[in-house]
Amino acid sequence: MNASLHPSIVPRRLWAQARRWAVAWWRIIYLGAVVMVLMLSPSSYGRATRWRLARHMYQDTAPILLGFTVLAALISLVITRIVVVTALSYGLSRYALEMVIRVLVLELIPLTAALFVAMRATIPNGTQLALMRQSGHLQALRQRGADPVRMELLPRVVAGVYASITLAALSCVVALVMAYLGVYGLNTAGLPVYTRMFGHVFAPQITLVFVLKTVFFSLAVALIPMASGLYESGDARQAQQPDSELGGLARMFAVLLLIEVISLMGNYY
Repeated sequence: MNASLHPSIVPRRLWAQARRWAVAWWRIIYLGAVVMVLMLSPSSYGRATRWRLARHMYQDTAPILLGFTVLAALISLVITRIVVVTALSYGLSRYALEMVIRVLVLELIPLTAALFVAMRATIPNGTQLALMRQSGHLQALRQRGADPVRMELLPRVVAGVYASITLAALSCVVALVMAYLGVYGLNTAGLPVYTRMFGHVFAPQITLVFVLKTVFFSLAVALIPMASGLYESGDARQAQQPDSELGGLARMFAVLLLIEVISLMGNYY
């Protein structure tokens, strides 16, 4: 019998895998608590930290802001036209615009913005953090009496949160404008109906769920890749490979899915 398939080895492998899974989630929770305390502490924003924070906020947001906004505008216009034409063919035109806003603004854009920021900013930042750890940069900061979490991780997390919220907020405004233009064009006669429908869709409860979902999306995509970069084992060459990030990606997608399911329950049940 193959030694790797011996009955006594299988339970040990399952236990080791479960232990690694539990440790990874505990590290994310612990690091999230530490980062939240640091974010709310005025002492975290010294001169050096403020400079790093401003640099990361610019680097994580400015290069992708215009491209994502244009992409959101095009997708909004296309989806609006598809839904409106389909609804007209079934005699459901009065529900078309509300359906577009519920699907596009409340559900699709916040998730897309979070994933876009993760792929373009926070996952590469997590890889940079892993390389810093492997090269000894973080240990050198500790030896000089500096806190590597405060100096290197906190600016990246705050910048990721800022980028995700900024992209989601701006793209939602653009999507609302494009949805109106897709239905009414440049005619202002539809404004009373549109604003009344907007108020109906964005009821206080739905607005609260929408804001909380966007914030938690941004925290998830900003924090989980950083935790993977700070704690995952492997050498520097492996840190640059996609396979080394699969565990962090799986955990990030699991958290995003859980947030989306909870928000759907809050909105419609």
